[in-house]
Amino acid sequence: MADGNIIEPKILKGFRDSMPETEIKKKAIINKLEHHFSQYGFVPIDTPVLEYTEVLLGKGGGETDKQIFRFKDNGERDVAMRFDLTVPFARFMAAHLPELPLPFKRFHIDKVWRGENPQKGRFREFTQCDFDIVGVDDAEADFEILSMMDSSFSMLGINGYTFHVAHRGLFNAFLEHIGVSDKAVEILRTVDKLRKIGNDETQKELAELTGDAEKAGYIMQYITKADEKEPFAVTLERLSRLAGGEAIHSGRMKKIFSYLEDTGIASHFLYDPSITRGLDYYTGIVYETFLDGLDQFGSVCSGGRYNNLASLYTKQELPGVGSSIGLDRLIAALTELGSPLLSVSSSADVIIMAMDENLRSWYHVLARKMRQCGLRVDEYLPEGKKMGVQFKYAEMQHIPFALICGTNEHDSDKVTVKNLNTRENLQLVSLDEAISAIRKGI
Repeated sequence: MADGNIIEPKILKGFRDSMPETEIKKKAIINKLEHHFSQYGFVPIDTPVLEYTEVLLGKGGGETDKQIFRFKDNGERDVAMRFDLTVPFARFMAAHLPELPLPFKRFHIDKVWRGENPQKGRFREFTQCDFDIVGVDDAEADFEILSMMDSSFSMLGINGYTFHVAHRGLFNAFLEHIGVSDKAVEILRTVDKLRKIGNDETQKELAELTGDAEKAGYIMQYITKADEKEPFAVTLERLSRLAGGEAIHSGRMKKIFSYLEDTGIASHFLYDPSITRGLDYYTGIVYETFLDGLDQFGSVCSGGRYNNLASLYTKQELPGVGSSIGLDRLIAALTELGSPLLSVSSSADVIIMAMDENLRSWYHVLARKMRQCGLRVDEYLPEGKKMGVQFKYAEMQHIPFALICGTNEHDSDKVTVKNLNTRENLQLVSLDEAISAIRKGI
């Protein structure tokens, strides 16, 4: 500290402040997603940031357990900060079962924390956007989540995305068929690193895990597609043969794919057998989402079916399926693409300039009427500031329009609107005309 009374305003590694311009864009996306989820009949919930560590570590598995923020609270309780929204949701379901209808459809958009190495688009504190269906295990629920993923990206105006899907059950059947099911968890985690470490290193680790280079080769044959554009149905048929003619899981996937085709969205989905998802709790369909040309960002929307997760907290079977959009990573990727989705950053649609301090009451009336019409209205509050200062304020807030009203406007019950981007004026018009012009301009 440079001064004994001044604390350096530093921030922890992997964390960041979010400026208004960023938060405005983020909240706009969240509002769109919340409305969109409600169109499918999904409802919002919330869970605590802090949970008992034993609750969170139940079945996180692998690297996640190492990344958790864990400490003793003032009561010497072993607590941790949630690393995702899925495990707390499983605890939530077990705690509130009598109060909830089944199937239960929820969404939850909030922050989570992981002590992983920060990198581009990835931080230790980030926002996830989860949506799940619990209480039913069928192709219809699996498809609805996939449909919501696709319609969400479409609704946000995102182009160039592909959902990579696979089935953990089918992969497990294959591992059993070649006699390495006892190493399934370790194999799944190794395959999950394929994009990071490459084919050669993956095959080397698989050979060490299984103790059999030939079987490692079989696994690589299963997870590798000779042709990236191999049709969904063709890939599924090939994998079923490799799994010894497995029918149960491949039948489920065929049904899901028929729904994707019937609804006209199949072109956005690719069967990718290298997708396994590293977390232990997935049991069925799994998926990750990649934006064209931005593989370095990794998946921006991931999830799958988890039929046994809630068994840690209740004896009642609660099969579930869900997905999670990594909102911060998605925004970072869209920024890289220069997406128009992120062009909105204004704090208000219009600002009322303080032309005459004697007209403050009238300015308040104008602001109230415009807000009642749905406009976002800022009033310049400080007294005695020159117009140049007020315009600078509006510019910093990216506000597109200003009401510049003095005695002439007040006496004639009119207003003057200035487009702060084009510098054009609409002089001495009625308030209704001004509202209409501003709406057209935004």
